Amino acid sequence: MRVLWVLVLSFLLMMPGTAQDAMEQPWRDSVTGQIEALRSADSETALSFAGAAFRASYQSNPQRFAEDVARSGYGPIGESRSHSFGTFRELSPGVVLQEVELIDADGRVWEAVYQLADERDEGWRVQGVVLRSTPGLGI
Repeated sequence: MRVLWVLVLSFLLMMPGTAQDAMEQPWRDSVTGQIEALRSADSETALSFAGAAFRASYQSNPQRFAEDVARSGYGPIGESRSHSFGTFRELSPGVVLQEVELIDADGRVWEAVYQLADERDEGWRVQGVVLRSTPGLGI
């Protein structure tokens, strides 16, 4: 019984940290939103999560944004079946790098590093992504 109590207490002590982590990482909603939009071929929504420079460049043709993303080697993001968040690093107030692991339809693992900025009146927006394939298979 004592072991059970220790496990329950440990779990409860972790909960505030988990809630705090979610509050400290609001940019994850933008990353997830863009990934899900690319997966569902919703280029307008995918573009809405991009930074101001991307939105200005593609506002008249969001479909071209999605096509350029795929053509530039970032197709695995839209073709992924799942993603999970790794570590993040704050570069300066309002600017972060967020690691994301993606698993594609064939089980290949991809690592992405998203740079995001908290844009005035827009919230967290994707400024750029670096993507690379990694060894191994995802489950």
